[in-house]
Amino acid sequence: GGNTPTMCLLTCLTPLIEGRSQEADKPHRRKGEKTYSCELCGKSFTEARHLKKHQLIHSGVKPYSCELCGKSFTEARHLKKHQLIHSGVKPYSCDLCGKSFTEARHLKKHQLIHSGVKPYSCDLCGKSFTQAGSLKKHQLIHSGVKPYSCELCGKSFTQAGHLKRHQLFHSGVKAYSCEFCGKSFTEAGDLKTHQLIHSGVKPYSCDLCGKSFTQAGSLKKHQLIHSGVKPYSCDLCGKSFTQAGSLKKHQLIHSGVKPYSCELCGKSFTQAGHLKRHQFFHSGFKAYSCVLCGKSFTQAGHLKRHQLFHSGFKAYSCDLCGKSFTQAGNLKTHQLIHSGFKPYSCELCGKSFTQAGDLKRHQLFHSGVKAYSCDLCGKSFTQAGHLKRHQLFHSGFKPYSCEHTGDKMNYCKECGRGFHTPSTLKIHDLFHSGVKKHICDQCGSSFTTARELKEKA
Repeated sequence: GGNTPTMCLLTCLTPLIEGRSQEADKPHRRKGEKTYSCELCGKSFTEARHLKKHQLIHSGVKPYSCELCGKSFTEARHLKKHQLIHSGVKPYSCDLCGKSFTEARHLKKHQLIHSGVKPYSCDLCGKSFTQAGSLKKHQLIHSGVKPYSCELCGKSFTQAGHLKRHQLFHSGVKAYSCEFCGKSFTEAGDLKTHQLIHSGVKPYSCDLCGKSFTQAGSLKKHQLIHSGVKPYSCDLCGKSFTQAGSLKKHQLIHSGVKPYSCELCGKSFTQAGHLKRHQFFHSGFKAYSCVLCGKSFTQAGHLKRHQLFHSGFKAYSCDLCGKSFTQAGNLKTHQLIHSGFKPYSCELCGKSFTQAGDLKRHQLFHSGVKAYSCDLCGKSFTQAGHLKRHQLFHSGFKPYSCEHTGDKMNYCKECGRGFHTPSTLKIHDLFHSGVKKHICDQCGSSFTTARELKEKA
């Protein structure tokens, strides 16, 4: 008993006997206790060597540099991890999707995406995140704090990474090129997204209409169309849009600014995409052909609209008369007939029209220009449609017959239009003659028929 040494009850189990070493006399620490604190930031460590390494961050000293890109680090292990980026070696792979990583911790973070677990939630908006760091970055949006500013244009960002990506636009450097089409990008992520276009893979589908997209963001934007929500409104005309970018493009119309000009004809456009489409007309290149009739188009959208005629599908119906159309724009134009609204007026005779195109065609009568000539008899017409109807006389083809009486139709020699009675044809002929014997007493304007004069009054 009496000679048994007393033991320290903490973690070192050093015998408490006389004559022990000076090292053993040091104060005993509990396991995991952090007794070494940084004077600059207050961070604590369990060992002095860890504190020493940490203090290098404050000093700014980075003794370990990468030979390939010059990036420096405070610790050798950080340099070693960084060098894996240049080597291309990614030893840690995800079993679910095959994505590889240079570090095990990056793989661990990635796997949270598949688990669906998002333990970090924003108190302000409820949005959840898989990582605490992602939540912290997100919260900067609510604070409005953007500590990272671009020296060239003054634009500010919530994250340093966002600023770095932005600065690439100023540099003009596009280091990532597509092997298929040669298009270059400032970021690897943008190239990867672009390459999905060539692969044809569209993993994101709309539950409502089945339309597929290469990116989740594109699907999200598309779904706003179905919701009917248009949060972005134009201050000048009140028109609303589902996306801020669409509003921005629209506002160029009001400004009158058309920065994109065609080198061949000088025509200007508000958007680069519109100029690009316009240039196809000069090239004559029509890459999109209809499988059913062979007709070619310069744009995919024009082909798509054309194919609706073959399908016979008319999804847009008029609530007032039931007439159906293949396109929403055609329905909108048609509805102007019911409203009686005719915003396009002829300066020469005062006649009004629901569409600008109708006014333009009408003005050809006043100009006397007849650009469409018949190859067989040389007769000229102001409109292509009139020439087409006229050519039916030469062909002998009469596709329209009167089903209820079998009466003979009275056809106009100028344009080929048919009428049931000679008197109706006679009235119609007045338009071609240009004779206007009905004069308004108030303004002096002349009209072809009494009905036109009455309508004007």
